[in-house]
Amino acid sequence: MNIVLFHSTYGLGPAVRQAADRLRSAGHAVWTPDLFEGRTFDTVEEGTACQESIGKDELLKRAVLAAAPYSERGLVYAGFSFGAATAQTLALGDERARGLLLLHGTSDVAPNASADGLPVQLHVAEPDPFEPDDWLSAWYLQMGRTGADVEVYRYAGAGHLYTDPDLPDYDAEAAEATWRVALGFLAELDGNDRGA
Repeated sequence: MNIVLFHSTYGLGPAVRQAADRLRSAGHAVWTPDLFEGRTFDTVEEGTACQESIGKDELLKRAVLAAAPYSERGLVYAGFSFGAATAQTLALGDERARGLLLLHGTSDVAPNASADGLPVQLHVAEPDPFEPDDWLSAWYLQMGRTGADVEVYRYAGAGHLYTDPDLPDYDAEAAEATWRVALGFLAELDGNDRGA
């Protein structure tokens, strides 16, 4: 599969590069856009301040421009937290999208969004202060209305960004379970593409 993988609020750091390498080892082509232009951060607060200084419109423009050269191939959009929200926005706007892999994050669903049959997989901590239960329930219903085929995996006791080994949130067991399921999801998408 061709995958564009967006970083979290911390920026394009080692965890994102390791994740991309893991996906490449499974046979996928992966691109990791740097929406913060080389800046990485040690805290959520610093990363959020960077996002706010750049602005939502500019970040979305950077994401669209980064994905555009590959979108004709049919992309799986993926991302971590803030990057997952970005991936969701792009996937719902790309009729050629092959799939959407959300790690630790979601975004608002536009009322007129359409994603008929789009395979979507979400992995999120339980509980997650950034993805509370009432929000996730509403998100799931809204995604269903777009026609997306949504699977949600919850990981009890894990921290928000539990797949990042450099953060206190890290949970090795939950991270390995996430990657096992996510790689299966991508392999199934790849198999469906080859069989078409």
